[in-house]
Parts: sequence; C-alpha cells; structure tokens
Amino acid sequence: MPRDIAQRLTAACRVEHGKDFRLADHPTRHKTDDLNRGDAKKLLQEGVARLSELQDRLYAQDRHAVFVMFQAMDAAGKDGAIKHVFTGLNPQGCQVHAFKAPGPVELDMDFMRRHVLRLPSRGMIGIHNRSWYEEVLVVRLHPSILERQKLPPEVVSPEIWDQRLEDIAAYERYLARQGMVVLKFFLHLSPEEQRSRFLDRIREPEKNWKLEPSDIAERRHWTAYQEAYEAAIRATAAPHAPWYVVPADQKWMTRLIVVEAMIEALEGIDPHYPKMTEAGLKAMAEARQALEAETGPVPERGSPETRVP
Repeated sequence: MPRDIAQRLTAACRVEHGKDFRLADHPTRHKTDDLNRGDAKKLLQEGVARLSELQDRLYAQDRHAVFVMFQAMDAAGKDGAIKHVFTGLNPQGCQVHAFKAPGPVELDMDFMRRHVLRLPSRGMIGIHNRSWYEEVLVVRLHPSILERQKLPPEVVSPEIWDQRLEDIAAYERYLARQGMVVLKFFLHLSPEEQRSRFLDRIREPEKNWKLEPSDIAERRHWTAYQEAYEAAIRATAAPHAPWYVVPADQKWMTRLIVVEAMIEALEGIDPHYPKMTEAGLKAMAEARQALEAETGPVPERGSPETRVP
C-alpha cells in the first residue's frame, strides 16, 4: 500500500497560513475511494515503525526537540491517537502530559507557564494532551475561569483573547528558533459523531468512567467552540508551527494522518546518529584490540553462554 495516499490526506489537513482559514472548509470525515480501514491499519503499522526509527535518531543526535499539541472537543479521540501513534516509541525519549483544570498553584502563574515547565528537552518528543490553547478556548467561553486567575483588572479587556493568541504565536516562533519542531493537531469532530460516542460510553459499563456531566453541558457551546478554534488557528498557524485540522469522525483515518504528519516533520529535520571524531574512532579501535586480546573465545550472540537463565 503506497504511502503517498497518507501524504495527500495529511497535506490537505495542514494549515500554515491562517489569514483566510475557515473551519467549514475542512471535513470531519474524508471520502476517499483508494483507502479503506484495512489499508489504513497497515499504513499505520508501517508508519509507527518508521516513526520509532526516526525517534531513535532524534534521541541519539540530541539536537532538536519535537513538541506536539493535541486539541479537540470531548470524545474526538485524542487519547486513542496518542496511544496508537506513539505506542512504538522508546519511553526514554518521549513524554506525554495530560492537562486537567489548573489548581490553586497554577492559577497564580502566567497562563502558559505550566506548559512551558513541561516542554521537551533536546532529543525528546513531548506530547501535550490539551495545551495553552485551552486558555483561548474553554477560558474564553467561561468567564468564571478567567476570574479565578486573579489577573489585575487593567489587563482584562475584550482584547485579552487576541493578546493571548499574539503571545502564543510569538512564543511558538521563539521555540522554532531554538530548534524545536512545533506541531499542533486539532481533531475535527462532528456533533453527530460526538453524540454517538457519548451514547456508547453510557451503554458500555467499561466506558462509563470516560463520561463526565460537564461533557454533555459543553455540547451546548458547540458553535462558540468552533468559532474559538477557528480564531485560534487563524491567529497562530505558521510554517514553523503548523496546525493539522484532522478529520476525526473515523478514528483510523485520524491516527493515520497524525503518524504521517509526525514522520514528515522528523524527516524534514533528518536526524542522524552522531559521527565519531578521529579521537573517538581511535579510542574504539583501542577498545576493540583490548577486548580481542582477552583470553578465551568470545561466544557468539545467541549461544547458550550468552543467554540469561
């Protein structure tokens, strides 16, 4: 199954320039005759293997970092995408942070700090399940949350949302200038599909824990959320920090697009294993001579002598 199908789908989701962005131009379900669920599953498996290889190089090279943000309405599949796409990565080089409502200590901080404190170091992939964009989404729709942030009154004005978006865009530009790859995924779900998934969570006892009363209440703000997402993407989409508006009504399609976007981003920086210096090569040669000079034969790998009992 050719990878170019996934590449075409991913390209259609990528938003680099937000000026004329309209969420209505992006479907929640892709219609394609040359890809089915079985084909997508195979491509996903191949993609996860390729992503694992690239992560190993990223970690070894220790130059760039990759920062991934997931945003979505409830039940859009963020947890599932993270689980299926990043399942093959080495945990030493990957960190996932899921952000809930801020506590008292975090409410005394500036609005981006709790996310900044958990940014990935060089060589790492950092994944934020919800991000600083919550501050221009849920906070924008619920003024009581903004009140709990105890901001001085002179900085709270109708312009605060545009100002926060301006600050986010500037900080993401700063991160890119420090060698960090910034990727933002909005899993674009339809209200009909969300309703169906909520009903599944009610009908299946093992899924009951996933549904909160507040999830149903937030559906009443659906249109306002879509407008807030559109404003956020329009203000912050950039070539160095693109958004991917991913159709989320089909989970298999969502996961395929996310893994392909990750692969393309890592292939773009082309990480390599470090090359040995002359001094390093000399030290390796000396170490080899010392090991080979030891008495007794060296057992072959896989032989009984090398197996752990």
